[in-house]
Amino acid sequence: MSVLLQADGLVKAFGPTRALSGASMSVAAGEIVAIVGASGSGKSTLLHCLAGIVRPDAGTVHYGDRELTRMPDAERSRLRRDEFGFVFQFGHLVPELTCLENVALPLRLAGVARRTAEQRAREWLERVQVEQVAGSLPGEASGGQAQRVAVARALIGAPSVVFADEPTGALDSLNGERVMQLLTGAARESGAAVLLVTHEARVAAYSDREVTVRDGVTRDLRVLA
Repeated sequence: MSVLLQADGLVKAFGPTRALSGASMSVAAGEIVAIVGASGSGKSTLLHCLAGIVRPDAGTVHYGDRELTRMPDAERSRLRRDEFGFVFQFGHLVPELTCLENVALPLRLAGVARRTAEQRAREWLERVQVEQVAGSLPGEASGGQAQRVAVARALIGAPSVVFADEPTGALDSLNGERVMQLLTGAARESGAAVLLVTHEARVAAYSDREVTVRDGVTRDLRVLA
């Protein structure tokens, strides 16, 4: 598999606290990689650097043949909008929009007509089995339903990479398992890579490979056949 994302020697500090101390890792096209580690180890900072949300103090991140660490902010924003998908611990759905409108939002921002975007959003809600909340506001859906809506929103634009930061952290075990099944299953069908931050072994088990972060440094834990 070809390397899609490559981080080398990432260093990042927030004031006197160093979150990353030379972290390096790669993600292949279509690969599901779990970043694991204790709270405060730097795993979320690593994910944010790889996604172009945070610019490291030193080191490089390459996405294909493009270097994210040298991109202007506007170009990185376009990249996140057009080629990346995101699932966060608490969904981060827009509370004033219906679940259908939330899923359609990435397409609308990309210039897709409302009718087309909402038809595709409805298809994705059916795919993740929450079509019943299409007309509801996020606050009217259960936690598990809202997180499935977030998965649909992350994947509707056919991203190359989905970044998932503790996507089951606010869910009970049953809903967490269902969200992971839907996320990884849909990603594999579409060919998207998934970069997953978690501290839960049962969530990391959905990955092809684990990378551990300890004191801001990375180490591969395992590769699955």
